[in-house]
Amino acid sequence: MEQTLAHSTSYLLSVAGIAVILLLFLIMKLKVHAFVSLVIVSAATALATGIPYSKIMPEMLNGFGGTLASVALLVGLGAMIGKVLEQSGGAQVLADTLIRVLGEKRAPLALGIASLLFAFPIFFDAGLVVMLPVVLSVGKRLGGSLLRYALPATGAFSVMHVFLPPHPGPVAASGILGANVGMLVFVGIIIALPTWYISSYLFGLYCGKKWQVDVPDLFKDESNNGKVIVPPKFRTVLGILLTPVILIFLNTGITTLQSTGALPQSNLLSFITIFGQTPIALLITLLECLLVFHKEFGMKALEGLCEKALGPICSVVLVTGAGGMFGGILRASGIGDALAGTLSDLGIPVILAAFIIAACLRVAQGSATVALTTTAALVAPIVAQSEFSQLQLCAIVASVAAGSVVLSHFNDSGFWLFKGLYGVDEKTTLRTWTVLETLIGCIGFALACVIFVIF
Repeated sequence: MEQTLAHSTSYLLSVAGIAVILLLFLIMKLKVHAFVSLVIVSAATALATGIPYSKIMPEMLNGFGGTLASVALLVGLGAMIGKVLEQSGGAQVLADTLIRVLGEKRAPLALGIASLLFAFPIFFDAGLVVMLPVVLSVGKRLGGSLLRYALPATGAFSVMHVFLPPHPGPVAASGILGANVGMLVFVGIIIALPTWYISSYLFGLYCGKKWQVDVPDLFKDESNNGKVIVPPKFRTVLGILLTPVILIFLNTGITTLQSTGALPQSNLLSFITIFGQTPIALLITLLECLLVFHKEFGMKALEGLCEKALGPICSVVLVTGAGGMFGGILRASGIGDALAGTLSDLGIPVILAAFIIAACLRVAQGSATVALTTTAALVAPIVAQSEFSQLQLCAIVASVAAGSVVLSHFNDSGFWLFKGLYGVDEKTTLRTWTVLETLIGCIGFALACVIFVIF
């Protein structure tokens, strides 16, 4: 480590800049997978900064394993819950019920609320596919521009994916920065709901009036490949989706009240808080899903659904872990400390620096996960040197997440997914989807700053 500490700040920052450029070159120009690119850049950075050869691999594995310890379990359980609910017809039930209650004139609002609820356990790409037949069905039945219905629903999945656990980005950032995941759920909801209302619902209504997009004939309203499934009741789906939220809030509430002295320390309360720890809450929710749907599907079929849910998330988990590996090398090399000192000298608040760095990485290489995990690793030493409250740490995580979503364009898979699924041309996608994602980032960052300043 003596070799590393001997390097000047300018040299370390130069290495960091070259490392990020190399990462972008590998991913964007050479089309090397983000996981492989992060591993290569991590090793190269370790060599360039003089980390002893015998410590390079242990440092890389420590960063990789430490991140996976906090991410893999949550992401895996969340994917299983989402898959079971997807196949049960829960999304259609949520949308139909809310439209019936709110009325057809408020169909965009109903679709958005249904997507917000369904987006808690299911990831962005899967959420779009799950809600697609619902959105197209409503659009065809009620008429008008498809954007009126698509943007509130799609924006809901994006907002939840960006700001709330168990989605991999916020979970990884919270692990790297030391934020409490349970409290992050609370902060994430406070930020996500108003952000969605402005960026996705109101903006979606505006876009629906300004640009006419017809429902594409390419997509048919199909369900479960012809298999007849008796859909669950609305209260059943709502109960399942609210289970982890209630348990996590219970844990956070008890812990907070105990820290202030309003509740006494006791073994009983400590035991109750176990059920509100995010992995346990999601495990309980998954068991609830299996119990509710075992008669309809059978346990063997449910086992198959859980197995299928894990395949698509493998890449996400590995990329997230590799981002943690890169972060571990940045910390071990002294680059993080050098960046912390430089930002401190410039007087840039950490929450603003986090947003700017994440936004630059997002625009350059497209992946929100890579931008989020890399930024969290870069600002972690700054956070470690400061005394922030848990709410402030959650606000910093939210600011990193907000920066990682802005200006979605041609290098973002979400851009092409939105364009392809809804049959929108590139120009209109830039006017609608790109602006929506930028609004999510800017509004979310503004709300995170408010929380950071107040608390």
